[in-house]
Amino acid sequence: MRKLLFESLFALPLTEAAPAPDDAAAAELAALLGDRAQRALGRSLSIREVDAGSCNGCELEIHALGNAYYDVERFGLRFVASPRHADVLLVTGPVTHNMREALKLTYEATPGPKWVVACGDCAKDGGCFAGSYAVAGGVSSVIPVDLHIPGCPPPPLAILRGLLALLDRTAAGETLR
Repeated sequence: MRKLLFESLFALPLTEAAPAPDDAAAAELAALLGDRAQRALGRSLSIREVDAGSCNGCELEIHALGNAYYDVERFGLRFVASPRHADVLLVTGPVTHNMREALKLTYEATPGPKWVVACGDCAKDGGCFAGSYAVAGGVSSVIPVDLHIPGCPPPPLAILRGLLALLDRTAAGETLR
């Protein structure tokens, strides 16, 4: 035991190196998104994240948006605890039978105008969980979806790009629900 303890004190960690940061691109994208939200809504964009039965991979990437590296709140994007305060429902995972009714109620509780974004491959069509006895299907089988962000899981910059595309479509004159 003592030998193992000493070896672990001097052993290098078994992790891979972090990717090279692209601070400028992340900050520029988040600032652009905040500016478009301000123009489209006259205020910050409020996002309610809903886990409809995912493996939590997408949630980890969404939570990264709030960490010190991305810090999207400084650009006017807020994650809210209630659907009554949200502009966007960001739904992850395949919709399980147990979450189907909760997702419908959350959608109904969100005031208009509202958007629904399916985040990740599982939210599109069930992903690797499609056909499971516990899965009702993708998000669009339960509520209408305005935008799908692909990836398993999609990285934070892809999520920001997707939200920006959603606001650009709205600015181009598409109607909202």
